[in-house]
Amino acid sequence: MDYTIHEDLTGKFEDHWKKFNANYRPVWLKENPGKSQVAAGLACGALWGFCAGLTEGDILIAPDEEGRFRFGSIDGGYYYKPDGNLPHRRPVKWQSEPVVDPASISSELRRSIRGPLAFVEVTKYAPEIDALLAGTEPPKIIVTDEDVEDPAAFALEQHLEDFMVANWDQTPLASNYNLLEDDGEIVAQQFPTDTGPIDILAVSKDDSELLVIELKRGRAADVVVGQVLRYMGYVTSELATESQRVRGAIVALEDSKRLRRALSVAPNVSFYRYRVHFDLEKQGVEVQQD
Repeated sequence: MDYTIHEDLTGKFEDHWKKFNANYRPVWLKENPGKSQVAAGLACGALWGFCAGLTEGDILIAPDEEGRFRFGSIDGGYYYKPDGNLPHRRPVKWQSEPVVDPASISSELRRSIRGPLAFVEVTKYAPEIDALLAGTEPPKIIVTDEDVEDPAAFALEQHLEDFMVANWDQTPLASNYNLLEDDGEIVAQQFPTDTGPIDILAVSKDDSELLVIELKRGRAADVVVGQVLRYMGYVTSELATESQRVRGAIVALEDSKRLRRALSVAPNVSFYRYRVHFDLEKQGVEVQQD
């Protein structure tokens, strides 16, 4: 990795990434003037996670030059190579097999690793990754009635997240918030946390507020409200500065009494309904007579 911190970090990673972030956010911001505290936190967090958080034997999955995925294991500690374009390094023992085509990976895992962040933890997908390593069929994710109140909304909202990100400027949220970016690339979608990925993470145009956006995906109200609150807690603790507020937003096709009750005691979480317009227009076909 690089992240524009040009010094040997041996012995400087501390025993927790928070301490490392506190020490090196100012260093990163000095090298990257005009960047946000959140961007600094992402850079320092990635450095600590890869260089200090991983232990020998931990599994890495990384794309090759053809876009396929290869596996390897950490084979030693951190070292610094000042004459390299990526000076912060770990030795890796790469495996020749398996080589995994992206089509073989579940959509959930692909969504977690497709962003531009240099380092993303995917431990929650361990059963699937173990199956890929063994060359066996990955376990299927089973969605039960206890997880989903509305199967139709669940199916539709699998695509809503991508649509919102691609058409962010057309949403009412865009008037006050921007999608979180890092070095000009959007990192807002499926933003990784220690309790799972946030659907969308946005920052206010004046940089005073971070917004955690979760799609209900047909789930029970108490599940989605609890999840957005957990993610808000992560953002408050790990990303936001002392001067930044953290809010949440839930996007769903319909509300319910359970959702309204839950949100009535969560004043920092807003609710948005989306509407889908679908139309078929019959076209006449003229038949010319000879």
